[in-house]
Amino acid sequence: MHRVAGLPGEGAPVGLTLALGRLRTLGATGLRVALPVPGHPLGLSGPPEFNARALEAGEAVLAQGAGLGLVPEVFEAGPEGAAGPDVHVEVVWHCLPTREAPPADVPSLGEAERELAEALREATELLSRLDVAGSGPVADAALAAYRARAEAGRQVLAPGYPPRAVRVLELAQRVGALIDIAQGTGGDGREHGAAVSSSEIAARAEALRPVERTARRAQVAAYNSAVEEQERRRG
Repeated sequence: MHRVAGLPGEGAPVGLTLALGRLRTLGATGLRVALPVPGHPLGLSGPPEFNARALEAGEAVLAQGAGLGLVPEVFEAGPEGAAGPDVHVEVVWHCLPTREAPPADVPSLGEAERELAEALREATELLSRLDVAGSGPVADAALAAYRARAEAGRQVLAPGYPPRAVRVLELAQRVGALIDIAQGTGGDGREHGAAVSSSEIAARAEALRPVERTARRAQVAAYNSAVEEQERRRG
């Protein structure tokens, strides 16, 4: 369940349908995604209060033309140890003022595609050097899942996006899968790389950081390309 809180003109949280309609009447012409991490405010435009909330969440949405942004807060409830349908999940999107300015560090689709090609080579080489592939069944399962995602011809963006955006997002997701494997966790926090020292773990993280940054930049470029194209057409 999704609710939007703090929307101008609404005294209580409202559903997404009403919220999106309200944002349009407030001047929103499109939505941009931001995927910031500490030290890299990717996709953000300020002010500091909004940036701080977005950095804490690791994601945000900016309503282009309305001077507003949405930051999600996720709530989960259910029996201890429950999973899947036994867990009730609610997302509250907090609406806050944003600055109408170019978002930070978002590349063009062409730039993102070129950067990703190099990042994919770097991630693959690093994975080979770490010998993660031969380190056990968890790594084998992670590699199999990566290959399935890479080979599946699934739709990753809504109709109407530029074909290049689809290519960029698919490649960014492949790079992200390789990063997860090379970091040594399969999404459940369990180590599936070979046993390494703390210094080796730090070196691994340092080597992966620029590759992960490139993948996040490419994802933002792909998701925001519809709004970018819309702005170009308007001149």
